[in-house]
Amino acid sequence: MRTGAELDVVELAAGIVLAGAVLALWRKDLRALISVLSLQGAALATVAAVLAVHDGDAGLGVVAGVVLLAKGLVIPGLLARVVRADPGSRETAPLVNVPASLITAAVLVVVSYLVAGHLTALFPGPLTRLAPLGLATVLVGFFVLVTRRKAVSQIVGLLLVDNGVALVAFLLTAGVPLLVELGASLDVLLVVVVLQVLATSMRARFGHIDLDQLRELHD
Repeated sequence: MRTGAELDVVELAAGIVLAGAVLALWRKDLRALISVLSLQGAALATVAAVLAVHDGDAGLGVVAGVVLLAKGLVIPGLLARVVRADPGSRETAPLVNVPASLITAAVLVVVSYLVAGHLTALFPGPLTRLAPLGLATVLVGFFVLVTRRKAVSQIVGLLLVDNGVALVAFLLTAGVPLLVELGASLDVLLVVVVLQVLATSMRARFGHIDLDQLRELHD
């Protein structure tokens, strides 16, 4: 049986993960988005660490360390390098404006609770009831992915989806195997490294990495 303090920490960390996804819709400065990702990584690592301490699971403790290193430090650091080299480091014209995006996020949170309600009813528990927060993070991440124009913003959306999936996995299964989390983190890291290489090449040729402007050049 988990203590009230442990549950409070997990609940706070899960809430931070979802709040980070909503902040990604609100903030246009790409540097702020990187900070949001780093905060999310730390929150996910906290969830895994609390579960590891409670269950006495050394493997889950290692997963917490991997999550903190990859999602909290390395991946945000690589994205920060891309953003620093891009003079236009703002999402100036998303396909959906900020007020409409925030309203959509609220709707997605409600949908997540409605969809996950059946699951929480079948498997009631203090951790299961937090699963809608992870599902909402996944949906908001997809929304960011399809409505943002900057390459970095779209990668942020992909990372939000990955963080939401990780949160659901932690809450429903009390953690994921080390090899699974390591493989997922390496896949995401590979995507970010490829982005950095492509961004450097695109900036050298076109002076920016705005995907819509590049499509216009193609047309």
